[in-house]
Amino acid sequence: MLDGKVAVITGAGRGIGRAIALQFAQQGAKVVVNYRNSIAQVEELLAQISVAGGQAIAVQADVSREEEAKKLIGEAVKQYGRLDVLVNNAGITKDNLMMKMTEQEFDSVLDINLKGTFFCMKHASLIMLKQRSGKIVNISSVVGLAGNAGQINYSASKAGVIGMAKSAARELASRGITVNAVAPGFIETDMTDTLPDKMKEATVATIPLKRYGKAEEVANAVSFLASDAANYITGQVIQVDGGMVM
Repeated sequence: MLDGKVAVITGAGRGIGRAIALQFAQQGAKVVVNYRNSIAQVEELLAQISVAGGQAIAVQADVSREEEAKKLIGEAVKQYGRLDVLVNNAGITKDNLMMKMTEQEFDSVLDINLKGTFFCMKHASLIMLKQRSGKIVNISSVVGLAGNAGQINYSASKAGVIGMAKSAARELASRGITVNAVAPGFIETDMTDTLPDKMKEATVATIPLKRYGKAEEVANAVSFLASDAANYITGQVIQVDGGMVM
């Protein structure tokens, strides 16, 4: 499905990003795994991809800094000669009620989730425009569509990556480049594992399918949008949320 494609996946050390990297490698892509801190998890991921016969390299970069985002894209092209897919997955949370949220809590989330996505899109698109082909997938969230108490910074950032996907889709379509977004709901990851049981029960009650999703189910949607099967899809948001927001 992705045989021979070169893909950069930001924030791929764990959770959804890790699942996307694994699935891309299994489908034949040459994967550039970006991470900021999680070196041990990344080394284990590279070993897993290698054992399975896939190709991958790791590039450490803080995508909230433009020079590092540029370096990340440059390393991918230097290693593999082209760039076919960019998945903007890097993201953090700093939850707090709006009246208590600090400027640092607000800025740090927007710097990584929103500006980081912009910087990577900017520098990846320069390569893709020359190739006259490419696919960009932004990982958003259902809270970017519906909002969530205590997450005004995260909601703003995730709504923003949807807006950027739609704007970039219009800018780049004439060169054969598609840009879409995937909005996960509650997914089983390290982050949700730490939630109290009562909170998990309460959130499951709001999901029509009555369960959390799996990271692999998000990766399925991303893999589809990154493949030639989605060549006529651009500017869209696919929700992987068990029907939570509809």
